Order: sequence, then C-alpha cells, then structure tokens
Amino acid sequence: MKALLLAGGLGTRLRPLTEHLPKPMALVGNRPWLEHLLLHYKEQGVQEFVIAVKHYRELIESYLGDGSKYGVRIDYSVEKELLGTAGAIKNAEHLLSDRFIVVNADIIHQVNLAAALRYHEKHGGAATICLTEVDDPSHYGVVEQTDNGQIVRFIEKPKKEEAPSNRINAGIYIMERRALDYVPAGKAVSIEKETFPLLIAENSGVYGHPIGGYWMDMGTKERYRQLHWDLLDRRFPVRIDGKEMEDKGIWLGENVRVGQGVLFVPPVMIGDDVSIGDRAIIGPYAVVGNGSRIGKQVRLSNSILWDRCKIRAGAQLNACIFGSAMQVGPHILHEAVCNRILEVQRR
Repeated sequence: MKALLLAGGLGTRLRPLTEHLPKPMALVGNRPWLEHLLLHYKEQGVQEFVIAVKHYRELIESYLGDGSKYGVRIDYSVEKELLGTAGAIKNAEHLLSDRFIVVNADIIHQVNLAAALRYHEKHGGAATICLTEVDDPSHYGVVEQTDNGQIVRFIEKPKKEEAPSNRINAGIYIMERRALDYVPAGKAVSIEKETFPLLIAENSGVYGHPIGGYWMDMGTKERYRQLHWDLLDRRFPVRIDGKEMEDKGIWLGENVRVGQGVLFVPPVMIGDDVSIGDRAIIGPYAVVGNGSRIGKQVRLSNSILWDRCKIRAGAQLNACIFGSAMQVGPHILHEAVCNRILEVQRR
C-alpha cells in the first residue's frame, strides 16, 4: 500500500519562517517535519510513498531524494497549479495503488495505522476519515456519525452546545481508488467540502475512525511553539536526536562544545556541532539547531533556533523563533520571529 503525502501548499500563517520553504519542511526538533512523517509511516509498515509537491518542490526533492537512504521508495507528483486536496490526489492517481493512504503533510500527528486499516477493511466503504477529538469543536468542522461509524454529514463550526460530536477531520484518509471516480481531473477540488459530501450523497460509504494520540495543526506561530514545548515535555513522543544527560530533560547532540559556567535549565534540546560560550544560560524550553553558535553570557529561554544561527555575546532572547542562519547582535528580544531574506529561484 502506498501513502500520498500532500506537501504542495504554502505555509502563509508561519511566515516569515516558511517564506522560502514548504510548510512540511519546517523543522520540528531540528529535523524537517516531512522527514519525521516519512519515518513514522515507514515504522507503520509503509514502504512506498508519493509526495505531492508544488511550491519550492526542489527543496523537498533534494532533501528526501528517491527515498533509498531511508529504505523506502519515493515518487513525486507535481502540481502545475494548486488543485486543492482532492485535485492533488487525482493528479497523483496514476502513481497510487488500488487502496492508499492520504496524509496532509503539515498536520503533526502519530497514528496507529494498523488499527485504522483494520477498521477500513471491515466496513468496506470507499473512504475512512481519521478523526481526532477536540475540547471545543466550534472552531472546526465536526462530523455526525451513525452508531457503526458511518459519516452522515459535516457541520462547519457549530456552537459548542449544538455540536453533534467533538470529532473533527484529522487530515488522514484511507481511500479506495474508486473514490477518485467522483473527482474531476485538472480542476481545483476540495476533498472536505466537495468530494466527501458527494460520496456520502452517493452512499459510497464514508466512515470515521478516531485515532487518539497526539494531533496538532502547526499552522500558527503559537502552535509551532507549543508543539516544541510538547516535544520537550514528551507529550509528543517523537524521536529526539542526541543523548539525554543525567539531568533529565537535557539533550545534547554530537560534537557540542560547552563553555565554562554554562547553565542548562531543562527542558533543553541542543543539536549537533553547537558551541555555547561561557556563562550562558540556556532554557527552560529552548531548542538550538545544528551548527549554531551561542556567545558568552547569552540568555536563551522559551525559544527555538533553526540550524546555523549565531547569537552574539550578551544577547537575551525570550519566546523567539529564528530561521536558519540568523545572526543576532547583543540585543534583548521578546517574541521575535525572524528569518533571512533569500533570493530563491523558483521552478
């Protein structure tokens, strides 16, 4: 069975971090989320992937390649124009198997794929929508289901007290190829607003399966921060590279150079090839990217630095997010979100 990862959209709400970067390539714990996602599904038994790409596709293709370094196969489906979720799936149809998985690649999650596949096999319908439960469904589109899990309708942003459930679309689908007969080729089509309602109206069998576990749309800077705090607190148990020190909650990568009198206040994650100057205070809740340089007496807390950042001596950073190769002078910064301006040749 193949998995189709939808990675063609723009991460407008995460700008400037994703100004020249596909949103699924944003770093999560010093590794692109798309790479985490690939490895998660490989661990679940998926060996063949199709990645739908458009914006800055060369960054994804050059990083992941053909998948051989991960022991999987990757094909790419290129959107010349944005086609929406269903349109992107239809565009990749020639690369898909008779039954396939679709994943919105910018949704942070962990799923028990075997359980979802068993459920899909049992009901025999055209599609299974994986569902997650939220405390307040009034900000989402919720599903109404029968007792056997069949979805009868979607309700967009209902009042909390009027919502038929607290289950929402998690952005993960198991589909039969016949479902694509309802998607016109070469057009922008929304699977949520057009295809699934049409399948329901045609009684093709659309079912919902709650997945449990961690789930988050990292589409805002606030959620992006929270995702990392959940990672550091291990509420989101994705792999952390590096060795955890005897002082729990402190992870150091390879070839980290720590100056005299440095204080780590957990939780802290330090990438590979990082140098930290004398008497710096790092943490709590700090992620430092690979190859970064932290100067003497720097104070860094509640902040995320991508790879190759340079923070000069005496700087104080709180609640900041810095993109790759940012350089910061001896400033006091709070809630700054910065990225370099690059000249990028787009395809």
